[in-house]
Amino acid sequence: MYLTSEIKKKIFTEHGGNEADTGSPESQIALFTHRISHLTNHLKQNKKDKNTQRSLILLVGKRRKLLNYLKDNEINRYRAIIKKLKLRK
Repeated sequence: MYLTSEIKKKIFTEHGGNEADTGSPESQIALFTHRISHLTNHLKQNKKDKNTQRSLILLVGKRRKLLNYLKDNEINRYRAIIKKLKLRK
């Protein structure tokens, strides 16, 4: 499986501060970004997989909502996560 508990712990430690901080917007955005990149690679190989395409669109929307939340409330944290994950604005 592509998303094991070790990978999740690593993502939460890098972006949330510790592995128990799974609810911070930064850690959630990082987790969504990891999943989005995996689904994007899957769709490059399987172009007709409509269920995965729909899941990808939903994940991008969730990530966008979290990014908008950070942008509205804490602009410095928003800029930091954008730079760290190398996302487009």
